[in-house]
Amino acid sequence: MSDFDVAIVGAGPAGGQCARILSKEGWKVLLVEQHETFLANNFSSGACPLEVLETYDLSEQAIGSYWHNIEINTTNICRRWESSNSLGVVFDFAKLREFLATQAKVNGCEVWMGCRYLKSYQESDCTVVNLKFRDRSEPISVRTKILVDATGYARSVIYTSKKERPNFLKIAGTEYLLKVDEETYQKYAKTLTFLFGHYWSPKGYSWIFPMDNCQLKTGTVIYDEPHKLLPKINPLKDYTKNIIKTHIKPKSYEVLDVHGSVVEYSKELCDRYYQNNTLAIGDAVSTINYLGAEGIRHAFRGSEIACRHISACLRRDITSFEPYQQEMQATFRKDWNRCETIRRKVYLEYSDRKIDLGVAYLKYLTLEDLIDVLFHYKFEKFMNGSRRYLALK
Repeated sequence: MSDFDVAIVGAGPAGGQCARILSKEGWKVLLVEQHETFLANNFSSGACPLEVLETYDLSEQAIGSYWHNIEINTTNICRRWESSNSLGVVFDFAKLREFLATQAKVNGCEVWMGCRYLKSYQESDCTVVNLKFRDRSEPISVRTKILVDATGYARSVIYTSKKERPNFLKIAGTEYLLKVDEETYQKYAKTLTFLFGHYWSPKGYSWIFPMDNCQLKTGTVIYDEPHKLLPKINPLKDYTKNIIKTHIKPKSYEVLDVHGSVVEYSKELCDRYYQNNTLAIGDAVSTINYLGAEGIRHAFRGSEIACRHISACLRRDITSFEPYQQEMQATFRKDWNRCETIRRKVYLEYSDRKIDLGVAYLKYLTLEDLIDVLFHYKFEKFMNGSRRYLALK
């Protein structure tokens, strides 16, 4: 049986970053990924501001495209902000995770692809983890001092049965990867396009993000709760198809991939962060921002917090992961609660007219202010814009 200091289940952004940091510190790390290649679940669209690359030491090889501009559409209004400079990136999700895993391997981490987590149990002061490779008939076991659940919303490790799981808020999303003609692509290149309102996406929002090679990612998320004004909505894919037909309107296009997923979020961040020497990171502890369903850079931030506590535990400086839970909640809870309040009002209570007015207010924000609202949750800047709008009216 192989022994490790840390075994991480799930090689998404949280798990990959965690493995990368801990292996660089010299710990013996195992990173387990159930898919045989990172292309097998190339699902996420990660748009981030430019500083994320430097903050988390990320390579250009993980980038799908750069963006300069932001456009926001509602049912009746369109607002656009432009810049001559790159302000952010859209990650290629498969390349990002492959980059993190490769960096971890360079640092000495073992990366096991096509390997599924089965179960784990305590043995003295260690945890025995049962795993199974897709191409082998018999499970194998490893022993680890610390086990990390990076399985996302599945939370496959930290909860041993579904009965233990609390009630979560849910969001469903679907996304199409399109190959479009050059003329159509240029209309959306370098621009993050967001679509709000009952026509585009009741109970959520939609997006169009540019990738490289004339590819666009367009998708829709819908929150699984009743709307105050809309008793019934269409199937999720209908809204994404409508965006392709009535907004993008490509001269020619090919659907390269269609994928969808569900995210589960714990209101007030009441997740299970740890149990004995097992702890959870990333979407398994709701680091995703539930207002924008944005998780990649927050997964990085949470992983760095987790790594400090994991290293302290391995050095025997601490004997419990309670400080990890406290730091994570102190880091995220205030902003996440504000975002959850806004999310509920905008997506589940507002009329179409009210959403139109909200975007009309944004006209008086600079692009820098808008980025602060969208990516740094400085909602007071939105209020300043609305006051300027009303004063001029």
